[in-house]
Amino acid sequence: MRKIGFLLLILTAAVSVNAQPARRLQEQQAQKEAEKSPTAVTISERARSQYTAQTSMPTEVTWRRDIYRELDLKKEKNAALYYPEQPLGDRVNFFTLVLNLILDGKIKAYEYRLDGNELFTADNELDIENMLDKFYIYYTKDDKGKYKIEPTDIPCPEKYYIKESNYLDQLSNYKTKVTAICPVLMQSDFGEKPTAYPMFWLNYDEISPYLGQTQVMTSSYNNTSNMSLDDYFVMRQYDGDIYKTSNLRNQPLSEYCETDSAMQAERARIEKQLTDFQNGLWSESDDVAPATANAKAAAQDKKPAKEAKQPKEPKQPKEKAPRAPRQSSSSGERISVHR
Repeated sequence: MRKIGFLLLILTAAVSVNAQPARRLQEQQAQKEAEKSPTAVTISERARSQYTAQTSMPTEVTWRRDIYRELDLKKEKNAALYYPEQPLGDRVNFFTLVLNLILDGKIKAYEYRLDGNELFTADNELDIENMLDKFYIYYTKDDKGKYKIEPTDIPCPEKYYIKESNYLDQLSNYKTKVTAICPVLMQSDFGEKPTAYPMFWLNYDEISPYLGQTQVMTSSYNNTSNMSLDDYFVMRQYDGDIYKTSNLRNQPLSEYCETDSAMQAERARIEKQLTDFQNGLWSESDDVAPATANAKAAAQDKKPAKEAKQPKEPKQPKEKAPRAPRQSSSSGERISVHR
């Protein structure tokens, strides 16, 4: 009997071990495959759900203006996205990080359209193989159809396009959020001026959980990784020049600014507009938001105006009536006395 009970105990334990949910087994297998790549960044579903973007833009805002900026990686503040040029231990640059995430199917990339605007829809998803062929990036494919690129074959973009959304929330709080990023390759033929070739758009909300897990070095004087890539974008540590704003004609600055000086002046004008708008949100005297102040002013306009008081006419002095003559009662003669 003891042997039978012992055998039943072993069988029960074996069944419980093999009864793991198929989803958990798949996650474990996927994690093992991801760990084989030294430059891959992994994030669990639980961590993804717990991670919240620091600047999530609400769907309904009272005011919004979209600005497109060009980040030149030759500038000191933007070098955090360029270095290391080649993987250095567990450190990779921004483009290597996002390209590996795209090839692993963890994030999606979207085609750069002719109008230059981003479109995060299923029918505009990037054709990975077409992109690799277009930019002459050497790759191989395994039996499962997965792309593999050697670190030395991964290019290093010299520029990035980013889209900033400046907006007012329902509480009249002014905020700025990066909503899209596009790596740009610079290529020149026969010694001509380098031409910009945008590669694809990335939805910032989709990549922010992975950026929050990646540390970068932002200073040449402090060589420690003291900031995450997500904090780098959220805190606007980059330095970018405006090349387009969202407008009715979808015109970049280069189409209506004929000279470089005119473009510089237009950039300064747009920056000043944003600064003046932000500084003018609150009144220094009563700390009332402009929207509230405008509402009060409108309410005052709706009230009927009080009728102006008519000036009172000066009082005319009353004329005294003449008194009747006093009559004597002692005799029949009448005596007239006037006072």
